[in-house]
Amino acid sequence: MAFRLPGPGLRPDLRARATEGELLDAALPEAEVLKSLADLRFVNRWLGSRRGLRRAVARYLPPGGRLLDVGCASGDVTADLYGHLPGPVFAVGVDSKVLHLRQAPGILRRVAADVRRLPFRAGSFDVVTASLFLHHFDAAELAVVLQELARLARRALVVSDLRRALVPYLFGRAVFPLLFETPVSVHDGLVSIRRGFRESELRAAFVAAGLAAVAIRRHFPYRLLAVALTSGQERAS
Repeated sequence: MAFRLPGPGLRPDLRARATEGELLDAALPEAEVLKSLADLRFVNRWLGSRRGLRRAVARYLPPGGRLLDVGCASGDVTADLYGHLPGPVFAVGVDSKVLHLRQAPGILRRVAADVRRLPFRAGSFDVVTASLFLHHFDAAELAVVLQELARLARRALVVSDLRRALVPYLFGRAVFPLLFETPVSVHDGLVSIRRGFRESELRAAFVAAGLAAVAIRRHFPYRLLAVALTSGQERAS
């Protein structure tokens, strides 16, 4: 397939989030989608800051609790959480694309739905999480998406996403073509970094969604982890 690296070469303007879209969000041949999902699983395994996400979720998810992972793709992050939480949990993975969900492990309940119209009642889950998902939305959409996610969470909303910076962008331009199975992943990886957040931007989105008491921390490598309490819980520390 025709392909070129996105963005302004080695001197990107990172002062504001990029607005261009990712190829995986569009229509692609199935073979390319499956390769790109495999690349995403590789990124999540080796560069995903999974330990921090596990700790944040485990703090608010009781044994036997209910977990919702929105934008789960092929469900590898959801499955990792499921396997490291104390006691059994009811885990649901949501993605807008059925092909993505077909690759998810059977331990998850899989639901195909648009994040703007999720088919669940308010407070249906103890914890709602979204990993590498929020950056897919432009600034005008973020508050609406966060409000919908928070609506479903009895205890906490946990978001892990990219921190926009020059170092990961230059790393990606040099290394992604060597690591990834498809140029789709190279393109989308670089766009994702440029669509990532500064801490102030992510905090502003939570505030606009009515979630002002949000704790945001930096995690290696170049991740932001945000925890917003959604009912009567003491503020995350």
